Amino acid sequence: MRKLFFIFLISLSAKQCFCWGFYAHKKINYYAVFLLPPEMMVLYKPQIDFLSEHAVDPDKRRYAVPEEGPRHYIDIDHYGKYPWDSLPRNWKDALAIYSEDTLNTYGIVPWWLQTMLSRLTNAFKEKNQSKILKYSADIGHYMADAHVPLHANTNHNGQFTDQNGIHAFWESRIPELLAEKDPITIGWDFFIGKANYINNPADFIWKRILESAAAADTVLRFEKELSLRTPGDQKYSFEDRNGLIMRQYSSAYSKAYDALLKGMVEKRMRQSIYAVASFWFTAWVNAGQPDLKNLSGKKFSAEDLKEFENLNTSWKNNAIKGRDHE
Repeated sequence: MRKLFFIFLISLSAKQCFCWGFYAHKKINYYAVFLLPPEMMVLYKPQIDFLSEHAVDPDKRRYAVPEEGPRHYIDIDHYGKYPWDSLPRNWKDALAIYSEDTLNTYGIVPWWLQTMLSRLTNAFKEKNQSKILKYSADIGHYMADAHVPLHANTNHNGQFTDQNGIHAFWESRIPELLAEKDPITIGWDFFIGKANYINNPADFIWKRILESAAAADTVLRFEKELSLRTPGDQKYSFEDRNGLIMRQYSSAYSKAYDALLKGMVEKRMRQSIYAVASFWFTAWVNAGQPDLKNLSGKKFSAEDLKEFENLNTSWKNNAIKGRDHE
């Protein structure tokens, strides 16, 4: 009974969390710090643990903030076929054609990232340490989500093709299994140079969205083909994870899928790291490259700490309620 209960929990989490897994989000923000220039590292490096841990705050806010969900994706295939020219890239132009309800229904991540870039720029201008770090952590999350193919497709969890669970498979299981170096696994390389200034952030993010959307068919098709030629007892396995027995895509199946994708997951994760660091850097440059040395030793206010506590409490309570209602 205990085993079945935990199997249930892992399948539940796969249905409810369509995002880079917590592991990947934290790693993306962590490694993005090392792409920054020394003038920014003086603030970001001492706060690397905060930026990593709070990379998942936007997912936690989904329970507490109704408008949070659409900020993580865009089902761009709703608007026709590649390159989806019927959807204006400018927010006001898009509103002139589609209602705000429609845009929110199918996701707003490319526009929301531009809003967050503006907020981070203003935080730098104000030299507001708390906002700089919170907005930086959030940008890391949304930017990483924009690099996930199934965040740019209506069939986001394979629900229309009998592939339920593929979302967490691509963005959680594979990086958790293959990213870290160990005696068996070579590991992925996340030290990838330096952040660059982005002259046109809107064009940059829409290019990444189009790449994600174009890759979605490959993500779905290759898993379907692999599944059809793999016996069920080889597709899944039961593994001990932190003392819990969980049903997972087997290591062999995961590695076979990654091989078919030719390293797509690693590539998109590396691109996410670069994009996150470059957005942070761009906001700092646009703010006039303020001196951050005097901010490096500041602590979060009691109000900030209470906000983080309330977010965690809300997330935990709603996660439990969700399980109780299944």
